[in-house]
Amino acid sequence: MVRLIRDSWAKAEPYLPEVTQFFYGMLFTLAPATRDFFPINMEVQRNRMVRALVHVVQMVDQPDDLVPFLRQLGRDHRKFGVIPKHYEAIGTALLAAMKTQLGPDWTPDVERAWAEAFTIIARQMQEAAASDTNPPNWSGLVADHRRLSWDLAMVRVEPEAEIPFFAGQYLSVEVPQRPRLWRYLSPANAPRPDGSLEFHVRAVDGGWVSRAIVSHTQKGDVWRIGPPVGRLSIDRESGRDVLMVAGGTGIAPMQSLLDGLAQWGENPKVRLFYGGRTRDDLYALEGLRMMASCNPWLTITPVVESGPAPAGGEQGMLADVVTKFGAWPGCDVLVSGSPAMIRATVSRMLVAGTALDQIRYDPFTID
Repeated sequence: MVRLIRDSWAKAEPYLPEVTQFFYGMLFTLAPATRDFFPINMEVQRNRMVRALVHVVQMVDQPDDLVPFLRQLGRDHRKFGVIPKHYEAIGTALLAAMKTQLGPDWTPDVERAWAEAFTIIARQMQEAAASDTNPPNWSGLVADHRRLSWDLAMVRVEPEAEIPFFAGQYLSVEVPQRPRLWRYLSPANAPRPDGSLEFHVRAVDGGWVSRAIVSHTQKGDVWRIGPPVGRLSIDRESGRDVLMVAGGTGIAPMQSLLDGLAQWGENPKVRLFYGGRTRDDLYALEGLRMMASCNPWLTITPVVESGPAPAGGEQGMLADVVTKFGAWPGCDVLVSGSPAMIRATVSRMLVAGTALDQIRYDPFTID
């Protein structure tokens, strides 16, 4: 089944714009209400949903990773008002788009493989959504917005009610400046008594939401926040040390985890490699060093790609620096950053001898 799916997608992927156009046309015909799930300007959405669907379908042979992710995704999609008949329409539209593009290559066996895979996915998501007793989303008031640099902002949000998240998880947010354009953000703090969330957002090229948050968010704005997702965590009782590798604003979930650990007197040893292009990109370094000065279990190693290395730090590519220290046997490895950074780091660590089951990261691109 998986081989048929991957081989057929390889033939269709060069024609992704055509597949996408047919998919949305069919979906909105079958289920007109789903149009309200997406932004007014569909060009912004482009190929995101089709790529995400195909990525998940291709993971159907990895149940240990896929099932927990699907169940989180099913709970998360309650924020849109997704109901069972919408899953049926999405599956029908996806298969119809693939059939139209592949023509004679869309054999009965290929169709059966795609249909079975999507059925597995939809069932897991629907079961998780049906069992969730939490609200589908929360409202949150922006209590503070500060520019940390020209392209980076800290935003503190106070939800209307406590959001049951764990340190290291991330949440989807919708901001008033960009309605229906949900994006995932990681709180940089562990759960607090007042329930507030602190987000660090960098404006990226072509990032409609990130640029709006950095430049136009104001105190008093009301955000919508989806359910928490993600599986980055630290097992304090395992007896294993922890290696953290974070690039850019990927430091936020690591800060959240460290914030949670700091509430305990004894913890596993944690080594954090924190990377950026230049010293200016390491905006959280001083705060991390202050935390390390009070917690002997924590060691911080800053890494810059260009320019002089900070005191006690390294110069070079983050993946190269981390693997220079070996394969990190016996450590739990957590990686967070851009998709490119995660791919490079995980690949280099595997080549260096780190076992795949040691490494954890979240699929941040699947939104």
